Amino acid sequence: MPDIAKRFPQNPLLSPKDLQPTVDGLHIACLLNPGVFRFEGKTWLLVRVAERPQQSDIHVSFPILTENGETQIMDIALNDADLIATDARVVRYKGVDYLTTLSHLRLLCSEDGIKFYEPEGYHKLFGQGRLQTFGVEDCRVTKLEDKFYLTFTAVSDSGVGVGMRTTTDWKNFDSHGMILPPHNKDVAIFEEKINGLYYALHRPSSVDIGGNYIWLAQSPDGVHWGNHKCIIKTREGLWDSGRVGAGAAPIKTEKGWLEIYHGATREHRYCLGAFLLDLDDPSIVLARTEFPIMEPTEPYEVSGFFGHVVFTNGHVVEDDGDTITIYYGAADEFVCGAHLSVKEILGAMNV
Repeated sequence: MPDIAKRFPQNPLLSPKDLQPTVDGLHIACLLNPGVFRFEGKTWLLVRVAERPQQSDIHVSFPILTENGETQIMDIALNDADLIATDARVVRYKGVDYLTTLSHLRLLCSEDGIKFYEPEGYHKLFGQGRLQTFGVEDCRVTKLEDKFYLTFTAVSDSGVGVGMRTTTDWKNFDSHGMILPPHNKDVAIFEEKINGLYYALHRPSSVDIGGNYIWLAQSPDGVHWGNHKCIIKTREGLWDSGRVGAGAAPIKTEKGWLEIYHGATREHRYCLGAFLLDLDDPSIVLARTEFPIMEPTEPYEVSGFFGHVVFTNGHVVEDDGDTITIYYGAADEFVCGAHLSVKEILGAMNV
């Protein structure tokens, strides 16, 4: 099946050069897949902004946050025998993993969904406390009962878990701490309750038994989660053989809850696919695409900070009820846009 995404001709919509770094001595290495929502008549992106110092020929340098929120720079000689630096995203030093960049979340908005800018009066969202000292990443935004739920990856030397903040006005936030402990990420909360309960997709990980699979959880209050069920696994020999993870909140259709998800091979090539869940019992998987609905083909998707990647955790459904506007990260460096069709995705699943 061919790639069915209709990319914006203006792509990339945002590049690192379009924004200013937050701290003197750092530069923006990449912009990554934003959370997306509509607010006050505009389209908003909550972009992951990843920063680091300029690199030298003899050192690898990366920032971390202290528990009180100050930025500290670590410099390690490239010839240090205790350094493993074979991945652009992660280094290992003396048995501890560190991210090569420090990420925060930044709000941008647009009247036309194409040209985005940073509005005045809105704060950048940084990691808080010792469980977010390596930054906050990959935020999904769900609007439910006039409240916005921000679920994001919280990273520290204790592991990778899921943090959550809520807001009604995007200027004042309530922090709910770490709602799912390490190792977990890719949490997308449904935008409706089902039989009085909150539902969310998430992705716990195992390096031994099991794998990087998509799970479903229930909650009575949107904060405390339980009754976890594994619903989507990797598929050997296919485009999602290495790992799978949820995108944004599932879309309610007449046929079921439609979820756009990412999958990757063991060689870290990231594509997008979709699956369909039962409306009344979302633990029941009704259908799933065999082939990607979007894969990295454009130059800005193939080449960048970490190439061969298309990754989304944010979209809006247009007024026609069929057009999905996704905003996605390309090559872990650029923010781009594309349109997908609900009917075409369901057709790809023979639904």
